[in-house]
Amino acid sequence: MTATVRRVADPIPITTSLDSMMKSLRGTDRIQIGGVFGRWDEAVGDDLARHVRPVRLDQGVLTVEAEDPAWATQVKFLTGEIIGRLAAVAEVEIERIDVRVARPR
Repeated sequence: MTATVRRVADPIPITTSLDSMMKSLRGTDRIQIGGVFGRWDEAVGDDLARHVRPVRLDQGVLTVEAEDPAWATQVKFLTGEIIGRLAAVAEVEIERIDVRVARPR
């Protein structure tokens, strides 16, 4: 049986390095993050996406920022639907959504 030996000088694909780094930092891979952030509008619809944006995905917990308390309340009512749409559209499993209201600018 011949063992495959990897030389230090062999190139490592950047995607492999990024995946490893992100998993070690957050327990979330770049595909999940890209799915949530890249397909947010498609998953939640244009109206909600204009007023609420994802800001962080960390180990199955999605943090979103609403522009005002009314939209934060709307997200809380739609949490189950949003989680289901993200699973269907972006193929990402979210356990919980934390909502915060954006500070006035």
